[in-house]
Amino acid sequence: MFVSLTACFDGNGSGSSLNTGDDNPDVIASLAVTSYAPTDGATAVGTNSKVVAVFNKAMKPETLTQNSFTLQGAGETAIVGAVGYNADTRTTTLAPNGALTPNTVYTATITTVAEDESGANLLNNVEWSFTTAATTDTAAPTVNTSSPADLATDVLRNTKVNVTFSEAIDPATLSGTSFKLSKNSDSSVVSGNLRYVNPTTVVFSPASVLDDSAAYTLTLTTTLTDLAGNSLVLSSIGFTTGSEVSSSPATVDLGTAGNYVILAKTGISTTGTTKITGDIAVSPEARTAITGFSETLAPDGTFATSSLVTGKLFAADMTSPTPTQLTTAVSNMETAYSDAAGRLDPDFTELGAGEIGGLTLDPGLYKWGTGVLVTSDVTLNGSASDVWIFQIGQDLKLEDGKAVVLTGGALPENVFWQVAGEVTLQAGTTFNGIMLGQTAIVVKSGAVINGRALAQTAVTLISNDVNEPAQ
Repeated sequence: MFVSLTACFDGNGSGSSLNTGDDNPDVIASLAVTSYAPTDGATAVGTNSKVVAVFNKAMKPETLTQNSFTLQGAGETAIVGAVGYNADTRTTTLAPNGALTPNTVYTATITTVAEDESGANLLNNVEWSFTTAATTDTAAPTVNTSSPADLATDVLRNTKVNVTFSEAIDPATLSGTSFKLSKNSDSSVVSGNLRYVNPTTVVFSPASVLDDSAAYTLTLTTTLTDLAGNSLVLSSIGFTTGSEVSSSPATVDLGTAGNYVILAKTGISTTGTTKITGDIAVSPEARTAITGFSETLAPDGTFATSSLVTGKLFAADMTSPTPTQLTTAVSNMETAYSDAAGRLDPDFTELGAGEIGGLTLDPGLYKWGTGVLVTSDVTLNGSASDVWIFQIGQDLKLEDGKAVVLTGGALPENVFWQVAGEVTLQAGTTFNGIMLGQTAIVVKSGAVINGRALAQTAVTLISNDVNEPAQ
């Protein structure tokens, strides 16, 4: 379950090592900035704030300088300040020499000069903007949420501890002494790995399962500061383990909805040269809701064919028994959505504050009340029998050219994306898994789906490859 944390750095003397995830040898992902702070569009940023960005790969420090990482206010010259790289957290930080101008829009830019250890550069400049406040930031950061929650009981023994802060934390202040898990009975420090997922989210992964029915305390010290240097108030989170160790969740039963690679209630449309392997269907709408396929109705009227589909096309106004079969399939699709959405006791909640690009995710149940964004490749690593269920309260979006990558034998038919909002696969993306969408599924030019698109509204395609997995 949880986020796989490897390629450790050890040397903080506390039994914990910082880690930002290892490049998976099965995947060649482009160098990317996965998150940054202040965030794009942020307002009321203290005039004493630093700027930080997180990479998905280990970087060459010499390529991160005042020339490749700049900050400029509207109508001003570029800010002069120290630019540094933290290998433990794969972050670069720009610390201005003086205060920023109040009430001013600033633009941060990291150029394609930035280079990872393999010699690969950013494909494009990364740019974002924020607006300063009238004064400095003097507010102390706080803990927003944690998993396990404070005072939680019967916690899984292979839990990983996820803390989300109220604002960005300075990565230079994160260590095994400022973020420490201890066993209450003997005050022993739990060894493991720390992960700076993004500027507001930190994950601790114990090196081994925790003891049965034991009390633990996570201590967050005042050494942790925000980007303005304000110290976190000394905080602690206590929980007690149970006796269980988690395993993969049970698979989601698709019923007869699993007979279709695309199933939608209000329409399926395509433009360009789309290639679909598997059956597609729309119901309760009629065949006119399937557009762009130039389909031909079979002589018995029960299905249609298209040169774009290696399979059959079905609609609710076709000859019996098709309408009844589709009514059942749509009902099964809605039941599968409810099943996935209703799974309890997620292994991880609000991971990465919704940004999961660059992560490697082990099998398990993941839950977000917000949307989920993939700005660099995300990897699902597990065996052919492992299952992933993602509960997403808002939208799911893969940015241009990014991928959901399966390694270790993981199969797309065992990955379920339950999405309350819209699913958007930008141009050139590669998606693995079963989409259970409550609203629209929009697939941009050249995107590839290995799995199923099951939508309670419409599916829109543009020159895509859609490949049906095993049932």
